Amino acid sequence: MKTTLVIGASTKTERYSNKCIKLLTEHKIKTYAVGNKEGTAYTIDIQTGFPHFTNINTIAIYLSPKNQERYYDYLISLKPQRILFPPGTENPEFEIKARANGIITEQACPLVMLNIGTY
Repeated sequence: MKTTLVIGASTKTERYSNKCIKLLTEHKIKTYAVGNKEGTAYTIDIQTGFPHFTNINTIAIYLSPKNQERYYDYLISLKPQRILFPPGTENPEFEIKARANGIITEQACPLVMLNIGTY
């Protein structure tokens, strides 16, 4: 079973991270969420800080490149197979670090991928 971590999760339904969590859940993909504030996005609890997860297949980043910096080591330590960078989150510096650790990176929108069946 594939598992996704959404980083930059928000309880605000108009945010793309929230829409992503909803769509992942509807596609029956096990989903975790980390954000600045605890709460719930769709049916998923948002955790704060750097919680420990295992068997993460995909990380979907919903943070600006500047706000990604503090998560570099944490996200790499989760050993995901891939990291997705939706439009506006592209970060060549982090992509290089991730690829150096054997992680596939894609500049792609999880919402589109889920909707067209390429996730």
